[in-house]
Amino acid sequence: MTDPTVTSLTGPRRAGAPARDGLGVRDAVVRYPAARRGRTGTTAVDGVSLDVARGEVLALLGPSGCGKSSLLRAVAGLEPLAAGAVTWAGEPVTDVPVHRRDFGLMFQDGQLFGHRDVAGNIAYGLAGRPRAAVAQRVTHLLELVGLPGAGPRAVATLSGGERQRVALARALAPGPRLLLLDEPLSALDRSLRERLALDLRAALLATGTTALFVTHDQDEAFTVADRVAVMAAGRLLQVDAPGALWRAPADEQVARFLGYEAFVAVRDAPAPLRDAAGPAAGGAQLALAPGALVVTADDERGLVGTVLAVHTRRGRPTLSVVVPGLGEVTASASGVAGAVLPAPGTAVTLGVTPDAVVVLPAA
Repeated sequence: MTDPTVTSLTGPRRAGAPARDGLGVRDAVVRYPAARRGRTGTTAVDGVSLDVARGEVLALLGPSGCGKSSLLRAVAGLEPLAAGAVTWAGEPVTDVPVHRRDFGLMFQDGQLFGHRDVAGNIAYGLAGRPRAAVAQRVTHLLELVGLPGAGPRAVATLSGGERQRVALARALAPGPRLLLLDEPLSALDRSLRERLALDLRAALLATGTTALFVTHDQDEAFTVADRVAVMAAGRLLQVDAPGALWRAPADEQVARFLGYEAFVAVRDAPAPLRDAAGPAAGGAQLALAPGALVVTADDERGLVGTVLAVHTRRGRPTLSVVVPGLGEVTASASGVAGAVLPAPGTAVTLGVTPDAVVVLPAA
């Protein structure tokens, strides 16, 4: 995973501000009726409150079915609220029709018009403006999204990544006061998603766009957003800046979603983990971030475990290791000398990266 504590190359993270200066959601509830009579309906969003400051990008991050897209659609006006309110700059918009909210939308498939060329798609929301101003705006946005000179191209000639760049330019063209992005990169392959996530943040920063960004991908959320809101079962679990979220998950549920493992009470943890964590309350528990354990030479301060399996991820070897007192954990084997990796059943010593051990509230 990309280290969320590294400062973005495309600009500094921006802090939140009161709802009077941007989007406000208060006690929002979204319910879907049962498909059959006599069955209970589904509560997709359950009492969510959040603020997005003007000029801020907030990511809604969570697994499929957690309610993040339902919340975004409610903000857009595409889903009715069963309870709660949506405001902009302190003014209620809950009952304002979708087309009058001045919110832009961008979806997973881009939804471009096949009968229009690239320029025509971008200019779609600029009807009624002077032709010269429209042409200038289209040219500027094509340069901003990395497609200079692509205006005359037919949509059918575009790759998936190019289609999403055009969709972003079209969404930005009218200068919406809020841009809502629902999994805009999820249909692309990983390497392209990673590149476009950087470009998306750069475009949002350059235009000063306020945005609510839905994704299930942690790397995307940490790359694009100023703050990340983790959702599960229709509720917000934690809202924080990417680095703070990564370094200090609020509880075990958030930590597990972020990929932490080996949850163990401080009093029961092996000494190397207690030493790495530093002073902690006796009732707290420890967890390991990905990359916390590294195969090392014999080290009396390390953990000793038995290799279960060897894996390769993006050319980097990792081991599944059983450690007494921790159970099965993942360890990096990138530092193993030579080409021969420890075989299953082999005993290995694991070094602990201190800043990858976090202290969580007691379970």
